[in-house]
Amino acid sequence: MKKRNRFNNKESEKMELIFKTLKQKLIISAAPEEIYNAIIDAEKHSEFTGSKATSDPKIGGKFTSWDGYIFGKYIELDKGKKIVQEWKTTEWPNGYPPSIFELNLKKLDNGTEIEMIHSKVPREQADNYDQGWKDYYWKPLKTYFKNKK
Repeated sequence: MKKRNRFNNKESEKMELIFKTLKQKLIISAAPEEIYNAIIDAEKHSEFTGSKATSDPKIGGKFTSWDGYIFGKYIELDKGKKIVQEWKTTEWPNGYPPSIFELNLKKLDNGTEIEMIHSKVPREQADNYDQGWKDYYWKPLKTYFKNKK
């Protein structure tokens, strides 16, 4: 049965929001602080992605990447250890809240283990973003640090 809006007596259906959580782990040959800075520093971010980024790295501060395609705000910042962002793209479906992007950095002898948890991703976009992280972030980030040596 459809719900009726008692204010205008028109039938309305509540849109069902279906989410997916993306999880990825990888190792990059760089210190946790270097990776942290490459993500939150607009100049370094632009350098490794090859596209414009902006960043106000403080709680509540806004950021953009890929020429404004990705945008959001910082929820948590723990230097060299953790970054949490509210995250959306210009292709975000109407009615969906921002996703939550979490990056945990763990120092290893040979670099840093990155654990990414990207939650509240609209299900219909999840596969594209899952591959996008690999192609447009992790691969260029590895190359960026390889070329810095």
